[in-house]
Amino acid sequence: MAFIAEKERSPGYTHVLLIATGSVASIKAPLIVKELLLFDKVKVEVVATKASLVFYSKDDVKQAGSRVWTDEEEWNDSYRIGDPILHIELRRWADIVLVAPCSANTLAKIANGLCDNLVTSLLRALAPTTPTYIFPAMNTLMYEHPLTAEQLRVVRDVVGYQIVGPIGKGLACGDVGLGAMTEWRDIVQLVIDRFGLSKSTTKQE
Repeated sequence: MAFIAEKERSPGYTHVLLIATGSVASIKAPLIVKELLLFDKVKVEVVATKASLVFYSKDDVKQAGSRVWTDEEEWNDSYRIGDPILHIELRRWADIVLVAPCSANTLAKIANGLCDNLVTSLLRALAPTTPTYIFPAMNTLMYEHPLTAEQLRVVRDVVGYQIVGPIGKGLACGDVGLGAMTEWRDIVQLVIDRFGLSKSTTKQE
């Protein structure tokens, strides 16, 4: 199934692109999708790394009301020169990009300009005018590693993305400290506030 931004965008709608990467916090992706779709004139697409799908399934997101795009949908046997390129079409579609969660691995890739999967190719192709938020999520010692601070600086000051979090709490690995993803409801609220979204009177929680 080809994704073509011109056909997928709807006038007057807010188009939210949620990117999930290889952190256990990816388990929250279906919840973010479901909550955002309770608001009027909102569309959500999910782009997932292979590692993120360890923590939820495509069916979870489908049941929440969205679709999941992965590396397999971009370059496959049916692709021909001149066909729409998925990472370009998705970035044309997006009004806002949320990398939630952003793993240590994906953070390092973004900071160094790597384009080795759908997620990093999409981010490298984004227009500077597209508001993009990074929500780090990793083990405390990974977050406190000296390279992490430098990579966050590059992503914030050079690339121009907004960094939100992480927060301190008990982590899935059993450690306690800074490194957990911002609460998923706060991520949703960020989108609500930025675009002035209103809760639908017809959609049910």
